Amino acid sequence: MAQAELTAGVEGQGTEAAASLDAPYSTLESRLHQMFPTLSAEEVARMRHFGTPQRWHAGDQLFSVGQAGRGMYVVVSGSIQIIRRDGLGREHLVTDIGPGMFSAEVGTLTGRPSLVDGRALTDSEGFVIPPDRLRALLVAEAELGERIMRALILRRVGLIESGSGPVLVGHGTEPMLLALQAFLRRNGHPHTVIDMDTERDCSGLSEFANAPASDFPLVICPDGRVLRAPDEGQLASCLGLLPEFDPAHVYDVIVVGAGPAGLATAVYAASEGLSVAVIDCRSPGGQAGASARIENYLGFPTGISGQALAGRAFVQALKFGAHIAIPLEVKALHCGMDPIRLELADGRMIPTHTVVIATGAQYRRPAIAALERFEGCGVYYWASPVEAKLCKNEPVMLVGGGNSAGQAAVYLATHAAQVHMLVRGQGLAATMSRYLIDRIAGLPNVQLHCHAEIRALNGDGWLSEVRYHAPAESDELVSLPVRHLFLFIGADPNASWLRTCNVETDDKGFVRTGGGTLGCASAVPYPLQTSVPGVFAIGDVRSGSTKRVAAAVGEGAAVVAQIHSFLAGLPVTQAA
Repeated sequence: MAQAELTAGVEGQGTEAAASLDAPYSTLESRLHQMFPTLSAEEVARMRHFGTPQRWHAGDQLFSVGQAGRGMYVVVSGSIQIIRRDGLGREHLVTDIGPGMFSAEVGTLTGRPSLVDGRALTDSEGFVIPPDRLRALLVAEAELGERIMRALILRRVGLIESGSGPVLVGHGTEPMLLALQAFLRRNGHPHTVIDMDTERDCSGLSEFANAPASDFPLVICPDGRVLRAPDEGQLASCLGLLPEFDPAHVYDVIVVGAGPAGLATAVYAASEGLSVAVIDCRSPGGQAGASARIENYLGFPTGISGQALAGRAFVQALKFGAHIAIPLEVKALHCGMDPIRLELADGRMIPTHTVVIATGAQYRRPAIAALERFEGCGVYYWASPVEAKLCKNEPVMLVGGGNSAGQAAVYLATHAAQVHMLVRGQGLAATMSRYLIDRIAGLPNVQLHCHAEIRALNGDGWLSEVRYHAPAESDELVSLPVRHLFLFIGADPNASWLRTCNVETDDKGFVRTGGGTLGCASAVPYPLQTSVPGVFAIGDVRSGSTKRVAAAVGEGAAVVAQIHSFLAGLPVTQAA
């Protein structure tokens, strides 16, 4: 395998592991030499000027789980022990690092809280490379940077697979537990899930055994704090994931949305020297992150999951210095001046010269009685490994005829006993790619129901029955005993936060583009600029866009050139 392919394979494995906790650890055991490489004296010397010399005495605690990361520790002499620890205080040796070795993982690139403990085994010497200098090292030393980046990704994979970090405690199908688990999984954060229904005798949980139902799910943070029925924001705060902003810093561009379009903008803009921030209220990947396998994206003949693709782009953006702020929600956009200001849900104001709207779209909620009651209790808008485990060997129903629905149907068919696929039209040819249609036709446990529409949902707490109407099958309502319903039925734009800025939208709420010009001396328009100068829109949220991942990535790259041109037209004092 060529070196570039090997790197791509390593990165794919890393991000796939974030999407699935089932990968066998043996896949990493064969890569231990890549996970914990020993660098030559010449390579260490090249790294030295990026760091600050340090000396440590035997027994010194260099870093601890949950503490803000200081950077990469490179050992010149002596030895450092790396230990992983979860919220229940259980410790496991990861490795000992000696001369020519280093301690770091993906989170080190941005100074995220440490996921492991590090202590000096002997009197040792080395140097510490802070996050900003580490990113500079990766860019300046391409070949060495590739080896380091491969190690950082594989180490994060190892931590995910070994289950370090916070411990989630709850009852297996509890909606809030599933939501927290999905949040951590999609953000690639190591964690452990304990199902009280099957592991009540787990050591360390006796004090919670008789806790009231309202306390669940519990989250036991690595520092020992216990969160009772937290939301995603509280969990992120506990883990130190909520980012800080320098109120005096004005960004060149802030990208709102971390789907393929937004991440493409971040990678290209940051690599070209622009000051970039990316804000998303959930996780990298956007709607594409829910795609189990994308097989028609250029360069991936065997396919790639949406989350794996997003994971690679996420790491690339970090490498080039983009400030990625997840999870944070943008409440409003205040324009008409320079700098433009984004108002966050927590009240903070972030200044920027330009804004890229990449908030995408969300799957539509059909007008079905009791739908909201079953969301998270049998009704889902994505098909991830978490949901696939829940419906293993059970019948499921999936509604939708687009590519995302097709990818979900193919994926679920490998887990569910039967997949009932409902579409309102006469078939899939008008809305789905041919390769998916052929794939679905070859699956014996996928049954297509045409001209079908759901009329009612029933169940006591959890979904147990779906009633639908399909004239070709029966004049009466058909009842199916299914506990899991997946909805992929079109999308509505995530653009409501733009009202304060009067960004022009079409009659369906998608953002119109094509406004403005390249400058007073030119009449050439910015194809991706909105009706508001300095505010651009790309991807699924843009009116008239092609709703494909490749198109979104292309727009994310194309908008950077227009941003450069816009910034060049600003007065020097403002652009500075």
